[in-house]
Order: sequence, then C-alpha cells, then structure tokens
Amino acid sequence: MTQNFSFTLTATDGKARTGVISTPRGEIRTPAFMPVGTAATVKAMMPESVAATGADILLGNTYHLMLRPTAERIDRLGGLHRFMNWPKPILTDSGGFQVMSLSSLRKMTEEGVTFSSHVDGSKHFLSPERSMEIQRLLGSDIVMAFDECPALPADEETVAKSMRLSMRWAQRSRDAFGDRPGHALFGIMQGGVTPELREESAEKLREIGFEGYAVGGLAVGEGQEAMLGVLDYAPGFLPADKPRYLMGVGKPDDIVGAVERGIDMMDCVLPSRSGRTGQAWTRRGQVNIKNARHMDDPRPLDEHCSCPACRNYSRAYLHHVFKAGEMISGMLLTWHNLHYYQELMAGMRAAIAEGRFAAFVADFHALRAEGDIEPL
Repeated sequence: MTQNFSFTLTATDGKARTGVISTPRGEIRTPAFMPVGTAATVKAMMPESVAATGADILLGNTYHLMLRPTAERIDRLGGLHRFMNWPKPILTDSGGFQVMSLSSLRKMTEEGVTFSSHVDGSKHFLSPERSMEIQRLLGSDIVMAFDECPALPADEETVAKSMRLSMRWAQRSRDAFGDRPGHALFGIMQGGVTPELREESAEKLREIGFEGYAVGGLAVGEGQEAMLGVLDYAPGFLPADKPRYLMGVGKPDDIVGAVERGIDMMDCVLPSRSGRTGQAWTRRGQVNIKNARHMDDPRPLDEHCSCPACRNYSRAYLHHVFKAGEMISGMLLTWHNLHYYQELMAGMRAAIAEGRFAAFVADFHALRAEGDIEPL
C-alpha cells in the first residue's frame, strides 16, 4: 500500500479520463462518485453496505462535524475513520459552502466568518487556519481549502471580489496545512460563469500548488446548461496530471456531462436524499415509487440491477413500505440509488479505458429517453 498521495492517469478518450488516486488508505478509481456522509454517516446505510455498492471514498462535512459532536471529540475517539467505521479514504469539505448557505446567520471579514450554529445558536468562527485544524483533527485523507462560494446568479463584480478573497484564503489554507505526508490538500477554483475569472483563479491556484483541484461555485442555482458551459473550458485551466473534482454534482446526466468534459471526482447528497423521499434513479431515468401505478406491480425497479432492492423486492413492496412510512423504504431505495451511481461510474471507467466513451454516452441518453417501463 502506498504511503503517499498520488494520481495516475491510465487512459483518456476525448476529454474524458480514467485513472487511480492512490492514498495510504486505499485506491480511488476515477471517475469517482463520493457518497456524502454529512454527519459521519451516509443516511440510511451501514458503512459496509456503502462499500458493497462500489464506493472507494466518502465525503464528510466539516461544518456539521465541528458543531456536533466536535472535531476535538472525534480526534480523542481515534479520528473520523474509526469513529464512523469507514477504513477507506475520506474527503472533507472546508465548511465554506455551508457558511454560504447560512448567509442570514453569518458575518464575513478578510480574516474569516463568524456565524451562529443552526443547531443551538452558539457563535463560531471559521477561517482558513481553523478549517485546516478541524480537518486535521478529523483525520481526512483529502482536505479542501477554505473558500467563499457566492450563490448564482450574481453580478460579475461580486463574483470577482469573492473569487479573489477565496484565492487569498487558498494561500492561507496551503500555509496552515503544512507538511502532512499521505494527506492531500485540494484548491478550489471559483469565478462563476466568467471565463476570465475562472482562468485568473486557476492561475493563482497553480501558483500556490495543490495535490488536486476542484471546480467550485457550480450547482448553486445557475442551471445545467450554464454549468456544462463552464465545464467546457474550466477543467482545461487546471493541471492535467492532478485530479479534478466537481463539487456538489449531481444528477446522473450532470455526472456523465462532467466526465465528458474532463472531471475525475464528484459528490452529491442526491442518491441518498432521493432514496428517503421515494425517488429511485435507474438507467431509464427517475422512478417515483410513491405513484399508484406501482401498487400492484410485482416487477423489480430495474431487472438488470443486482442491488438488494431490485434482487429481493417488488415495486409493489417498495411502494407499500414508503406509503407506510417504514424505515426499510429509505434503506432499500438509498442502497439502490448508490448502487446505480457506482455502476454508472464503473461503466464510464470501462468505456474510457476501451476507447468507446462516445458510444457509452449515446446509449446512456437513448435509454433514459425511453423512460420507465410501461405500467402493467
């Protein structure tokens, strides 16, 4: 097992890339989808079940964990991996996105952000230095630089000012991160939907130097067309020999579109959140298990899927347990969704390696366009 963090590209097909991120805790096959374990758990899933879906890495949430149970407590208890029983790699976000979404509870200065906890109203201060300290206490393998992410749409002046603050914070994050062999720090490109600002941000990040680079500030209200428009050029501003991470994305067609444009890593709460609200993602698109059409349907969600929900249960049963408010509903649908997402990633990795990615993408869109199987 490697003792250092490294990234090896094994194949490209157009802009799409496949490779391996090596860490002391294991390898991450790219393109990689990271299930979100906000509060040291992927909701409705056991850690070994998440691993069984094919996930190589999870995302943990700095903001939520610093408030409850606190990073200091997790450190005393042996770190986040031991605390949540996940031996594979973990990436932690910096807390910047949550602070953005709590704009009514925060005060921002050059130094950092003072905000009130959404849990109990207590006051907290988050800065690049404090974010690095929290993520070190958690023991995550991939640490994200502290940044500010403006909600879109926003005027160019606001986006530029925010991006330049984030770049100053990126330097402070790098300085505070220090020398931590086997751990990686990723910088976050900002700049909204303006190519010149994206390029300026990328230039500054490359100058500072990071083990990986994220495309931030997307999936925050700009819409898919605008997001993919940015991804047409933004990954090209980043070093080709480092992982590229698109934060907070997304739906299956967002993910395929991102990989097509050179993205290596993604995360999103969608598969687990959808599972808890009766939505299943399948190769034919979205299935709403709440609908009455499934009430008497003995067929699985997807006859080609090998997850426990599809292997062992009918649509009728899944409809029933959702309507009855049974806990197993969220468990089975979340497992199915995460399995589908990981299967999608594996399919893309194989297609890129074999030089048939364009055909894979065409088949992906064609099957989704057909829609769900006909009702009985």
